[in-house]
Amino acid sequence: MSGNISEALMLMGVGLATVFLVLLLVIGFGNLLIKAVNKFAPEEEKPKQIASKPVAALVDGAVQQAINKAVEQITGGKGRVEKIVKL
Repeated sequence: MSGNISEALMLMGVGLATVFLVLLLVIGFGNLLIKAVNKFAPEEEKPKQIASKPVAALVDGAVQQAINKAVEQITGGKGRVEKIVKL
């Protein structure tokens, strides 16, 4: 009986060590891949934002007032319109 337990513990130890080594290899190769990709294909620069037009230039006064009133009513006076963008 003692032989079976010692053999089982040995197999468990070998299995755990194998899994640990494989995970170390995965982490190592993953880090190498990340470094290679960052070196040969750097992240693209984000385009600079253009200055946005003032709200008054996009919509007329009546529409702006209607939007402001709707936002005020929905939010109970806690919300405000900062920017209106045409989609």
